[in-house]
Amino acid sequence: MAEPQPQHGKRSNGRVIAWCMAGVVGMFAFGFALVPLYDVFCEITGINGKTAGRYEAQVTNQVDANRTVTVQFLASNGPGMSWEFRPVTRSIKVHPGEPVTVNFYAENGSDQAMVGQAVPSLSPAEGTLYFHKTECFCFNQQPLEAGESTEMPLVFIVDPELPEHITKLTLSYTLYDQSQKAEVSGAAGAAKTTNNNG
Repeated sequence: MAEPQPQHGKRSNGRVIAWCMAGVVGMFAFGFALVPLYDVFCEITGINGKTAGRYEAQVTNQVDANRTVTVQFLASNGPGMSWEFRPVTRSIKVHPGEPVTVNFYAENGSDQAMVGQAVPSLSPAEGTLYFHKTECFCFNQQPLEAGESTEMPLVFIVDPELPEHITKLTLSYTLYDQSQKAEVSGAAGAAKTTNNNG
């Protein structure tokens, strides 16, 4: 007659399964947290070419008239974005420390109103710590009616502390369609206003 199997084996299996499930949930949560953490890391270190936000120009900035840096501008559309989007000036030589203004052109060639959002990237990545945008169309979403066009300004300063071996910077913008997100945000804002008035 067979003897009954001990119960501790079943308990061990249950414990292993519980630990595995906890590990899967933990990895899933870490994956979600990784994106914003990576963005913060890139903003602080300049890795991956992500440029920082608005820069408050300092009155004490000195212009280095003895040095010039070439800044190139590129523009492309993200998936599903149909606008014509390009830099008006494709390349410019600047003195570190001087404020420079350039424009980008956007035209909504579709038959409906759309909202665009430009995301910048700079190469070489080492230069992101020394490229300061004081005004940029990328700080805000850009709504355009069907057939409408606009020129969007960018004001920047190349920091005089830019390492000497960097003589050329390339600033790229990718334009994404944010129309649906803008509609959702607008509808939510309208509903909130209605509730507050009611």
